[in-house]
Amino acid sequence: MTVTTTQRLLDLAAAAPASHDEDLVLLLREGSELYQQGFEDLRDTVAARFAGLPTSDVAEAATAAGMPCDVSQDRDELLLLLALAEWEMTPAALAYTEMAEAAARRGVCLIPEE
Repeated sequence: MTVTTTQRLLDLAAAAPASHDEDLVLLLREGSELYQQGFEDLRDTVAARFAGLPTSDVAEAATAAGMPCDVSQDRDELLLLLALAEWEMTPAALAYTEMAEAAARRGVCLIPEE
């Protein structure tokens, strides 16, 4: 059985509250990698959806999604903003964000303190 990125992130988020220290860091690390992978996959999907359409349509869609932008921005940047707006609302992204925030409240994060 193949586990999707979304399902795995949801599984990691469910396991996080019972995990501590190094185990939690491992969950965060795997979650971060899956988060990035999921975002890249969605970015490719968004780029394909807007292929052949004028940059102004991409800017309009990004603005409608709540990402302030204008047609003077680079098309790739507009596609990135649009994909980010969509990605941040997915169950996978929401689960990872909540997991990372909860871990940070417990003093655990992927970026070491200086």
